[in-house]
Amino acid sequence: MDPSMGVNSVTISVEGMTCSSCVWTIEQQIGKLNGVHHVKVSLEEKTATIIYDPKLQTPKTLQEAIDDMGFDAILHNPNPLPVLTNTVFLSAIASPTPPWDHIQSTLLKTKGVTDIKISPQQRTAVVTIIPSLVNANQIIELVPDLSLDTGTLEKKSGTCEDYSMAQAGEVMLKMKVEGMTCHSCTSTIEGKIGKLQGVQRIKVSLDNQEATVVYQPHLITVEEIKKQIEAAGFPAFVKKQPKYLRLGSIDIERLKNTPVKFSEGSQQRNPSYTNDSTVTFIIDGMHCKSCVSNIESALSTLQYVSSIVVSLENRSAVVKYNASLVTPETLRKAIEAVSPGQYRVSIISGAESTLNSPSSSSLQKIPLNIVSQPLTQETVINIDGMTCNSCVQSIEGVISKKAGVKSIRVSLANANGTVEYDPLLTSPETLRKAIEDMGFDATLSGTNEPLVVIAQPSSETPHLTATNEFYAKMMTPIHNKEEAKTSSKCYIQVTGMTCASCVANIERNLRREEGIYSVLVALMAGKAEVRYNPTVTQPPMIAEFIRELGFGATVIENTDEGDGVLELIVRGMTCASCVHKIESTLTKHRGIFYCSVALATNKAHVKYDPEIIGPRDIIHTIESLGFEASLVKKDRSASHLDHKREIRQWRRSFLVSLFFCIPVMGLMIYMMVMDHHLATLHHNQNMSQEEMVNVHSSMFLERQILPGLSIMNLLSFLLCVPVQFFGGWYFYIHAYKALKHKTANMDVLIVLATTIAFAYSLVILLVAMYERAKVNPITFFDTPPMLFVFIALGRWLEHIAKGKTSEALAKLISLQATEATIVTIDSDNILLSEEQVDVELVQRGDIIKVVPGGKFPVDGRVIEGHSMVDESLITGEAMPVAKKSGSTVIAGSINQNGSLLIRATHVGADTTLSQIVKLVEEAQTSKAPIQQFADKLSGYFVPFIVIISIVTLLVWIIIGFLNFQLVETYFAGYNRSISRTETIIRFAFQASITVLCIACPCSLGLATPTAVMVGTGVGAQNGILIKGGEPLEMAHKVKVVVFDKTGTITHGTPVVSQIKVLVESNRISRNKILAIVGTAESHSEHPLGAAITKYCKQELDTEVLGTCIDFQVVPGCGICCKVTNIEGLLRKNNWRIEENNIKNASLVQIDASNEQSSTLSSMIIDAQLSKALNAQQYKVLIGNREWMTRNGLVINNDIDDSMTEHERRGRTAVLVAVDDVLCGLIAIADTVKPEAELAVHILKSMGLEVILMTGDNSKTARSIASQVGITKVFAEVLPSHKVAKVKQLQEEGKQVAMVGDGINDSPALAMANVGIAIGTGTDVAIEAADVVLIRNDLLDVVASIDLSRKTVKRIRINFVFALIYNLIGIPIAAGVFMPIGLVLQPWMGSAAMAASSVSVVLSSLFLKLYRKPTYENYELHARSQMGRKSPSEISIHVGIDDASRNSPKLGLLDRIVNYSRASINSLLSDKRSLNSVGTSEPDKHSLLVGDCREDDDTAL
Repeated sequence: MDPSMGVNSVTISVEGMTCSSCVWTIEQQIGKLNGVHHVKVSLEEKTATIIYDPKLQTPKTLQEAIDDMGFDAILHNPNPLPVLTNTVFLSAIASPTPPWDHIQSTLLKTKGVTDIKISPQQRTAVVTIIPSLVNANQIIELVPDLSLDTGTLEKKSGTCEDYSMAQAGEVMLKMKVEGMTCHSCTSTIEGKIGKLQGVQRIKVSLDNQEATVVYQPHLITVEEIKKQIEAAGFPAFVKKQPKYLRLGSIDIERLKNTPVKFSEGSQQRNPSYTNDSTVTFIIDGMHCKSCVSNIESALSTLQYVSSIVVSLENRSAVVKYNASLVTPETLRKAIEAVSPGQYRVSIISGAESTLNSPSSSSLQKIPLNIVSQPLTQETVINIDGMTCNSCVQSIEGVISKKAGVKSIRVSLANANGTVEYDPLLTSPETLRKAIEDMGFDATLSGTNEPLVVIAQPSSETPHLTATNEFYAKMMTPIHNKEEAKTSSKCYIQVTGMTCASCVANIERNLRREEGIYSVLVALMAGKAEVRYNPTVTQPPMIAEFIRELGFGATVIENTDEGDGVLELIVRGMTCASCVHKIESTLTKHRGIFYCSVALATNKAHVKYDPEIIGPRDIIHTIESLGFEASLVKKDRSASHLDHKREIRQWRRSFLVSLFFCIPVMGLMIYMMVMDHHLATLHHNQNMSQEEMVNVHSSMFLERQILPGLSIMNLLSFLLCVPVQFFGGWYFYIHAYKALKHKTANMDVLIVLATTIAFAYSLVILLVAMYERAKVNPITFFDTPPMLFVFIALGRWLEHIAKGKTSEALAKLISLQATEATIVTIDSDNILLSEEQVDVELVQRGDIIKVVPGGKFPVDGRVIEGHSMVDESLITGEAMPVAKKSGSTVIAGSINQNGSLLIRATHVGADTTLSQIVKLVEEAQTSKAPIQQFADKLSGYFVPFIVIISIVTLLVWIIIGFLNFQLVETYFAGYNRSISRTETIIRFAFQASITVLCIACPCSLGLATPTAVMVGTGVGAQNGILIKGGEPLEMAHKVKVVVFDKTGTITHGTPVVSQIKVLVESNRISRNKILAIVGTAESHSEHPLGAAITKYCKQELDTEVLGTCIDFQVVPGCGICCKVTNIEGLLRKNNWRIEENNIKNASLVQIDASNEQSSTLSSMIIDAQLSKALNAQQYKVLIGNREWMTRNGLVINNDIDDSMTEHERRGRTAVLVAVDDVLCGLIAIADTVKPEAELAVHILKSMGLEVILMTGDNSKTARSIASQVGITKVFAEVLPSHKVAKVKQLQEEGKQVAMVGDGINDSPALAMANVGIAIGTGTDVAIEAADVVLIRNDLLDVVASIDLSRKTVKRIRINFVFALIYNLIGIPIAAGVFMPIGLVLQPWMGSAAMAASSVSVVLSSLFLKLYRKPTYENYELHARSQMGRKSPSEISIHVGIDDASRNSPKLGLLDRIVNYSRASINSLLSDKRSLNSVGTSEPDKHSLLVGDCREDDDTAL
């Protein structure tokens, strides 16, 4: 392997990180860079460790990338460290050719894979991996078409150090290896080279600095081995030319000594010595059946093993072996050596011997054996500083060789090592020091006393059952059942979830999988937390299960995300021993990872696992030690959004500048008046220099205190200094930071202008004093105070405005409750106690009581109580939502009337409300493309202005010297007393400073973000969440709006629209049919069945139906079953009818007698019905035409026509037969949302093309389209084809908005220019969409496009403000318009500059006046022009092909009929009779166009 192909690692110090969000940002951004394999950022250590490809990145580029994100990155050691890589050999298993391209792209995308070489002829792939990030098993899971090269597996599985025999064709190689310093180096080389395919054995000697390698030359070359050793960081040279191994005398001796399986005869000959023993091992690290067969096949090849049984479930292996030839310890090592060498094996039971020798002899041996086998103890050592598996191997390798160490297991994940040792020979402290000597930090775990474990009994020890049981229990200190099952936790990022049912679906299905203990899914965060058994399943497999359910899933590598962090104030500590007491007590607690207490600040910082322990438990623990502990109060007021600090700062800056500026302005006005007076004198009579001096000295302010220093200049200087250095302090700081990062912003310009003016004036003044000038020099001390006043005023107003734009977010944040009432209940849900706690102390699983009028503090599930809950502030849904046991509740919603007990499921930052806040925050900080352009422009703007300013200075100096007349004419402050040169320089200087003052990239920079902030804020208040500037800006360009049908245009749930009884009511009543059908369908899982059952229950006003037996379902046809026990149901219903009849009768007695007789007759009919019926069994068939025909029932033409008519209207018609008689027809439809037609009409009137896209059949699609007024329909489109359709529209040059409910539409939502997801409350998490409509209202689609148009219009107005101002202002300042008499002073420039920024912000704030038009407004505008489309106007496209299928053109007669039908329909309102012939029956006139309809359907 070429060393340049290697992978390097570099550690960079990062300053400026404040929270885990910074960590996440750096990891996300740097992780996306080309050539970066892995990034790990530590907030505590303030470092970022990056593994990268040196061909694509360098430490310097990585440092700059972090710098560019706004953090300070420091590279202490520019020399990167090489990272060890491993090679995995894969070969194709299946006979057809595997998809190599797909395999290559899949593997290259995988974290930890650095390179892949494919040889299609040999059907193999060689993958280079970073073993600390990915292992061979994970690679195999990713590419099921390939398997690990079986040759290597078999070879490795057979190895067992003492008995491995040299295979034919092996070569031995000796190499000189330089640079090894300790045993960790030798273990690293042995571990790395030993894993290579083709290397049989390797022994590295530290003393001789050499490595002896036995390898197979047909699989690996000397060069390859040499390069791999060099890649590990050690120079290597071949010492002896490789030679083929031949069996020498030692080998032959060894072969002679190799035990051979005894034949039966030999066993008979030596009866006193032979015995068979059984030993049981616990094996950790088995994942699947392949591990089981690996171990079984490897051990069964050993001569001294007679049988082996491995159980994956129990993680155990029972081995029968010949105790006279081998010890259990050797067997344990043999299992650990089985490929891939990741098994951790411990012995739990001693040998049960089946002794053939006389019992007395074995008994005599017992005392001796027990004495000779000492007790062993076990200790756990915490090890910090391990970075990869190489460290693990080094520690295990070195410590296992120490005297008295029986076994050692080091866990990289838990950062500890478990050592079994002989207390007579060594101690935990000695072992700890040994580990520290290797360069790791080692501490003895305070929690576990050394465990005394029975030493491995010899083969002759009798089976001590009780001791073994005790031993098995002692082996692992068990804290709870979960840990007994050795559970691990992982986090999985889940995409594509849209609502609570997705969450329930994932949780329900995952719990069914073997090896998974618990699942908790957070919809808003898109995250699943899974507790699993690592011996049965692994995170990649869990992610695969989720993918199979149709969601996207990736394992989150950095599991720290699940850790809770707690900041506490601890009072009552007096000295360091208090600190130690708290820290040691807390770290002993299970579930606490880290604890640090600072005596000086009285603060404690604790990291814990929220699954095991919570903040309340930690506080109780500290209080039990005698200290007081309380939470560090977090600022919940969203103060970072209201800009209060900045407003205060700029207000102070403005007032300081103003205080000093007013006298300066007074002086300036006085001087201007006096100068004007002098100028008139000067024009009237030409004064000489001396006269001029006299006049000057006669003016009080111009009197000189010292030669060259007048009172005026002194006062101006004194007033200017505080403003320059106190008022302008913030500008200097920001300008310095900008220049430090090699950028130039507004502050740089301001600092330049004021500093130059101040420095110039100061220099001129000093020169005048030095020269003892008689005439006072003219200074610019008045410029800085006036500049700063206007700029500070502008910034102050700007921040006030910005504070207003963030109000929507602040409102969301203020919804969070501050306290919660936690209760304890017994098994019968009876309250035992309750306490009021801070909301941050609520732990997952707590039971919280919420009283009427109270806010829900966290997300949870109701466990007791009924209430109505107002969720309007979160979902925008005005109607209160009923909550009962099992319902989910959202933090921030308000409980209305009943008291509820809820169990907390998501707390802290995981609650829905916190996630919505985060979403809105991200949206408001994200940049629109137009804004990125503005930012870029601002970057070039400042250098451009500085250049213009310098050019202005030079040009005016040149003009002045060439044509002094011009300067003299247009320079307001000119008088003859000043020398010509000074006049010219002063004039040029004034012009160039004015240019610096007036130029303003601020207004350019503010044009977009202020409008976007106000726009997204207004959207959020109206129930439209816009994810950032880009969708807000894109929506106005949209030309085509594509609607999904199910769940978007329609409600998405089927509803029974009509039941038609096909037999006389005296044979079977309608209620009886409803009872029979409802009972039969109650067993069906089909949505149509559920709709029918729901309808029947509503109509019969009951929750309980009859009994259904022999239920059978034939997919695509229908169901058949037998129904009984419906008489009670009907009787109950008939009693109701009787009660009504009696009431009616009593009312009717008052009326005329003729009416009374009719009522009585109706009573008699009902009375007959209500007579007790015998319990009868009905045979029921429900289904389509085919199902009835198959069961021998004849469907007459009337019924068939009726069904066809329903189908034409997009309904599903179902037939019902009871006891082989057709007795009912049920029409079921997915109903259109009431506002859909209006929304479509308004979109069309806005000039947009509206398309309906659905996977449903073309008849239904046409019916729905005609109801809402859409003329172009794509029917029978698969979800993948939806993406293709959107793409096709985009290729035609159209900007597409896709509106969907997100489940099957998410790919199309992501593909569209603007994806709009219809949410129903907590669906705010829909990943794919750019805009989320919190209300389930299609008019919000119109509102979102309307809001986008208004916002973009506002952005454009802002840009016009900013650009016109700069384009006009700069030339005026530079003196281009002087001939017209337009001359600007610097202070005027800064005033204009401030005005432009303020005007832009105010312009953006006008968006706050946006009001979403109401349904009534829309209806008023639209009703006059709206009309349903006739089928002939709708063009249908089926599937992915674009062949438009228009309906046939109607003739004149048909059109007249159509018109008359529409008018009659609008006049007549359908009413449903008892037998329900109304709503959806075809009207009489439809018969006239019957032939046309038939054609229609055939055309489709």
